Amino acid sequence: MNLYRQLVHQGIIRKGEWGSNRFQTIDLHTAGEPLRVILQGYPEVIGSTILERRRYCQNQLDHIREALMLEPRGHSDMYGCLLVPPDHPDSDFGVLFLHNDGYSTMCGHAIIALTHLVSERGWKSTTNDEMQLRIDAPCGTVHSWIEKTASHSVVSFSGVPSFIVGEKQHAIVAGWGSVSYQLAYGGAFYAYVDADELGLDISVDNSVQVKQVGMKIKHVVASQDQRIEHPFEADLGFLYGTIFTSKNSPAGCDSYNVCIFADGELDRSPTGSGLSGRLAIEHFCHGLPLGQEFSVESITGGRYVGSAESTLDYGDHQAVIPKVSGQAFITGEHTFIIDEQDNLGRGFRIR
Repeated sequence: MNLYRQLVHQGIIRKGEWGSNRFQTIDLHTAGEPLRVILQGYPEVIGSTILERRRYCQNQLDHIREALMLEPRGHSDMYGCLLVPPDHPDSDFGVLFLHNDGYSTMCGHAIIALTHLVSERGWKSTTNDEMQLRIDAPCGTVHSWIEKTASHSVVSFSGVPSFIVGEKQHAIVAGWGSVSYQLAYGGAFYAYVDADELGLDISVDNSVQVKQVGMKIKHVVASQDQRIEHPFEADLGFLYGTIFTSKNSPAGCDSYNVCIFADGELDRSPTGSGLSGRLAIEHFCHGLPLGQEFSVESITGGRYVGSAESTLDYGDHQAVIPKVSGQAFITGEHTFIIDEQDNLGRGFRIR
C-alpha cells in the first residue's frame, strides 16, 4: 500500500463531496515561503496521470483554488498543494501545486515542506534517522529525504533533469532597455537576469519594483522566446517566472536571488526549482564541479544549498540532476469554511 492510500485509509486525507464547504489544511513555511497542504474537503480529482489531474483542476475545480489561495483566507503571495494518487506504483503520493494564478509544474519549497510534514507527523517510518519519499509531481518524479540530528533536521531532494536553453538572449523591456537573460529549466522554465548588471536593487525595501520589473521581463520573454518548449511534455512548455541573481549575499552565500513567478508572486525562499535550473547554468557555463555545493540566499535571509550531482542527455539538451537542501516548519492547522452565499469568500486580491 503506497503512502497516499495509507493516509486515505487512516482518514488523514478525505475527499469532499460536490458542494462541500469545509477544508482541512496544515500550513508550513520553507525559508518564509508559505505552503498550505490541503488534506480534506477537495472533491475527487479525475485523471489517470498527474498532468491529467492538473488539467482537471484547471478546468473543473479552479474556484476552490481561488477560495483557498486568495483573500480572505490567503493572500496574493500564497502557495498551496493538494495530495493525489501517484503515477507510479513505487511512489508514495502525487502532488499538485497551487498559487495565485493557477498550477505550477514543480516546487522545491513544497517538496521540502511536505517531506518535513510527513516526518513530523510520523506518516512514514524512518531508517537510521532518515526518511525517504518518492513524490510524483507534474514535471516528473522527485526523490526527497530528511536527515535528523539532535539539534535540527534538513530536507534534501533530487530533482528532475535540469538544463539550459541555448545562449543568452536580450529582451527590450520598457524603462530598462535591453535586458540580458539566460533561459533554463529546473522543473519549470525561468528567465535568469543578473540584477547587479541591470542595476536593480533586489532587497526587501525595493520589493514592489522588483515585482513590477520581474513581470515586465516575464511577459516580454514569454511572448518572444520560441525556445520555451519541454522536450517531452507540451504541458510543461511555458515560462513560469523571472529570477534575479546577485553576488551581494548579506549572509555570504555564493549567490543572492529573488524569484517573481505566476502573477507577480515574490518567492520568500531561494526557489528550489529555480536553483535546480541555476545549477545547470553554473555547471555548464561557469564550471561548477559535480558534487560541489552552491549556496543561495533569499530575500528573507533563507538559505538553500544545492549541487549538480550528475549529468545526462535529456532530449536535445545536456542536463544535470540537481540536489537541493533546506529546512521547513509547521505553522498551523486550519478548518476553512466556504459559504456559497459569500461572494467575497470566493477569493479576491488586493496588492
